Amino acid sequence: MLLSAMDTRNFTFMFYGFLAAWLIVLIYIVSLARRGARLKKELEQVRNLVSSKHP
Repeated sequence: MLLSAMDTRNFTFMFYGFLAAWLIVLIYIVSLARRGARLKKELEQVRNLVSSKHP
């Protein structure tokens, strides 16, 4: 009986551990995507600035 209770607890901790790991990965990916979009926008602004200065 004790063994089945420990098994359930272990799966619960494993579930929350995997959930935390996936949330960290997801937040990191979203952060990279936002940074990439910001850099793309800034690069476009620089291109427009350079093309407007050179006729």
